[in-house]
Amino acid sequence: MQRVGVIGGGLMGAGIAEVSARAGHDVIVTEAGSASARAALGRLEKSLARAEAKGKLASAAVVLDRIRVTTDLDAVADRDVVIEAIVEDETAKAELFKRLDTVVTSPDAILASNTSSIPIMKLGVVTSRPQQVIGIHFFNPVPVLQLVELVPSLLTSPETTERARAWVEGPVGDGGLGKRTIDCQDRAGFVVNALLIPFILSAIRMYESGFASAEDIDRGLVLGAAHPQGPLSLADLIGLDTTKAIAESLYEEFKEPLYAPPPLLQRMVDAGLLGRKTRRGFYTYE
Repeated sequence: MQRVGVIGGGLMGAGIAEVSARAGHDVIVTEAGSASARAALGRLEKSLARAEAKGKLASAAVVLDRIRVTTDLDAVADRDVVIEAIVEDETAKAELFKRLDTVVTSPDAILASNTSSIPIMKLGVVTSRPQQVIGIHFFNPVPVLQLVELVPSLLTSPETTERARAWVEGPVGDGGLGKRTIDCQDRAGFVVNALLIPFILSAIRMYESGFASAEDIDRGLVLGAAHPQGPLSLADLIGLDTTKAIAESLYEEFKEPLYAPPPLLQRMVDAGLLGRKTRRGFYTYE
């Protein structure tokens, strides 16, 4: 699969586009408007320049030359794999998959979602080819973290799953991305977020109740449990809106109280305090 399409050029979409281009693939990124397309391109340029400066990349310009950013969804018609990385909203994703079903002309193309929590079945059934729809869930930051969750639905064909695995795990330079996969059942949250989000929500509830400060909660997990980052700092990195969306998806599926977003998280999202992306969440970022 040499021709890659990425729908959405935010943090995750740009990261997927970057690792695909660094692996030698021809990449097209589509965005909803010209402003967001410019922002996506700037995100890619900054990340690649940083990698080159650190000696992790021979030439940022060569990699960037493999990527085209456009506002034309029809540009992904000839792609071998198209990965959706838009907002974590089931209605928006389902509508996009309906459109991709008509836009992508290759009969063997894989239509994938980078969703963190939405069941893949709900996206596959709106297309005429649910056997070719699969979850390929990368982790942020995509160029750094090795894990990818593969999430087939009940209708995803074994061939699609194995083609996706071969692409993700294949050696860089030999058609693959050089990452590692785990297999997940098609349940909200999959493996990592089904474990991680309740943990983060518990930390938010602890902070909300006044039990401890944000700094002490995070310091406790870093120094006492050898976590590389505390749960509230991690929530800021993920994005509080994304954290809330995943929690809501988990609660909708399992109806377990531990998955329900705490009131403080709801209010922070309402206020636009989304973490690092808005420079303010549980911490303030310069």
